[in-house]
Amino acid sequence: MHSHLILAAEAGTTSTSRTLTITLFLVFVAITLGITIWASRQTKTATDFYAGGRQFSGFQNGMAIGGDYMSAASFLGIAGLIALYGYDGFLYSIGFLVAWLVALLLVAEFLRNSGRYTMADVLAFRMRQRPVRTAASVSTIVVSIFYLIAQMVGAGALVSLLLGIKPGTTFLGMDADTAKVATIILVGALMIVYVVVGGMKGTTYVQIVKAFLLMTGALLMTLLVLAHYKFNLSSLLGDAAEQSGKGSAFLEPGLRYGVETAGDAAKTFYSKMDLLSLGIALVLGTAGLPHILTRFYTVPTSKIARKSVLWAIGIIGTFYLFTLALGFGAAALVGGKAITAQDKAGNTAAPQLAQALGIDYFGGETGGAVLLAIIAAVAFATILAVVAGLTLASSSSVAHDFYASVVKRGQASERDEVRVARIAAFVIGAIAIVLSIFAQSLNVAFLVALAFAVAASGNLPAILYSLFWKRFNTSGALWAIYGGLISAVFLVFFSPVVSGAPSAMFPDSDWHWFPLNNPGIISIPIGFLCGWIGTVLSKESDEDKYAELEVRSLTGFGAH
Repeated sequence: MHSHLILAAEAGTTSTSRTLTITLFLVFVAITLGITIWASRQTKTATDFYAGGRQFSGFQNGMAIGGDYMSAASFLGIAGLIALYGYDGFLYSIGFLVAWLVALLLVAEFLRNSGRYTMADVLAFRMRQRPVRTAASVSTIVVSIFYLIAQMVGAGALVSLLLGIKPGTTFLGMDADTAKVATIILVGALMIVYVVVGGMKGTTYVQIVKAFLLMTGALLMTLLVLAHYKFNLSSLLGDAAEQSGKGSAFLEPGLRYGVETAGDAAKTFYSKMDLLSLGIALVLGTAGLPHILTRFYTVPTSKIARKSVLWAIGIIGTFYLFTLALGFGAAALVGGKAITAQDKAGNTAAPQLAQALGIDYFGGETGGAVLLAIIAAVAFATILAVVAGLTLASSSSVAHDFYASVVKRGQASERDEVRVARIAAFVIGAIAIVLSIFAQSLNVAFLVALAFAVAASGNLPAILYSLFWKRFNTSGALWAIYGGLISAVFLVFFSPVVSGAPSAMFPDSDWHWFPLNNPGIISIPIGFLCGWIGTVLSKESDEDKYAELEVRSLTGFGAH
């Protein structure tokens, strides 16, 4: 039915359209770099570098939170999962959105009132500073690196689609795999520049611009998909099911999660547990993500922190409705075969849909190339902005929590602190680049779900206990963070994600014994349990400090 679209999209872009694509793409990168350099001139103090001078309004911060949250995982990963697995892919959209309610009700306002720049400011408030800050910065770095890997893998897939790099083709004398690796290194280098030069102010403005562009691009594509089907949803879904090659099963649960295997009760049970584990990790993860938590410090008051979360929920909720049209639209108009031929994990479904729509609506090949370039440039700006936010969160944790408080015992000057943050950005960026090169076969939404599981296992128990449990103390905080963190990373390492499955990081080796893809259902309770055991085993308790934290977190009195 749509074979002319698919054939035209598969024929690849001609050299003119490729040049056009690359030019448009470079214009976007130049604009965001311009914003970063402008912001670097406004960045004078450590508050400017870490918290953007606390000058952002609720709407601006809501847009920036939306920008931070609608990462490559949402745009590329979820659209890809819906295009390949139908109903089961949509679970990610629901999980990511519901998670905001947990962040709004339990964390946003209290954190804004009690901290200064980083999550550790709250955790260390009534504990012994040095061990707790060390633990918090270790945890921040681990979560950020997991999240960074997802963004970089998305960038590699995206740029190879833009440049027409497919397995078996060459580009500038490099084969497809080398070209993808080169892309990942380039993205890493660009993001390091963003953080080192612009700090929080530059990053926030890039987030706002990019959230606006992403919403506009997703809205345009959604309208075009619906217009193609004359706004008849059932014919869109019917067509998607038919083109997916999976028939009516495409629109029902059970294609990817909760798969019932006849005659193998254990396999069926693990598949259902995996679904539960993923759900828990997605819903609880947001409230422990360091780069989202630092966003609450960029506003002047806790009332504005609440407002910004409400704006974020509105923006993000609308966006996730668009992912339905993007995913099912890609399944119907591009087809599962064409998507997996370009990228096995489905990470390029949305840009491929843009290309097909452009060919259909905007006059053939050139129209396809223009729409592909715009959507890919928006997705790339998305990746850069999120990656900059993550690198900023982890490098400021290294500088503010570890260097200034642990190494220098509070004696570091602001200039030294910011310098260390910039060096840390380089190191963290380099680690993320190396790991991303190995993780190219994984879907980016799935990789982010792992980051969520690690955040919910290590950070969330410590934050909640710290804010709401009077007896909680230093050893409890250390046990909670390290216990949750180590158990999550340990289980991921021995799971089918890393070895023993065709889509694993190391598909040819097999050392896995943990059956679930997502460790959340085991590691999150371990984090909470460890926090409780550590607290009970230690005699330390400071009720006066807790009373002060309680007043501060509820009223904001004496916070800054």
